[in-house]
Amino acid sequence: MIKCFFENGNESSLRHTVTNVIILKENKILLGKRAEKIIEGGKWGLAGGFADRGETLKAAAVREVFEETGYRVKNLILLSIVDEPNRPNDADRQNIAFVFFCDAGEKEGNPDCEVAGQQWFPFDGLPNKDEIAFDHYEFIQLYLRYKKENFSLPVFG
Repeated sequence: MIKCFFENGNESSLRHTVTNVIILKENKILLGKRAEKIIEGGKWGLAGGFADRGETLKAAAVREVFEETGYRVKNLILLSIVDEPNRPNDADRQNIAFVFFCDAGEKEGNPDCEVAGQQWFPFDGLPNKDEIAFDHYEFIQLYLRYKKENFSLPVFG
């Protein structure tokens, strides 16, 4: 939670805004192995993180993908807005997630210190659900359902 102070003297705790991005290439998904020192360390996860002050969600998603994977983004599409206050392993932060999917562009950099490794997985060869951080497994399943059913986006909730 973010502690905020308002003009009228009141204070409150507000929720963080994060992006998560499903990165696609040749019918595979790129997952990063989270560094041991961060929350859910050692698990596989989607690229993503906090939106910075003054940054749009699209800019945050593009930045986080590049920082955590070294890939540029092509065809970024909003899949879902997840406002569940009790997301798994989210500590006391209560993040609101904006989940995108995109095609991998050119690889121009290397993963930052939050990523211990990365791997392209075919959708029928994903790690087990308990090896994937937070609720990222559910995001991947929602994307697969969208590809089958082609329902309206974004999904809210």
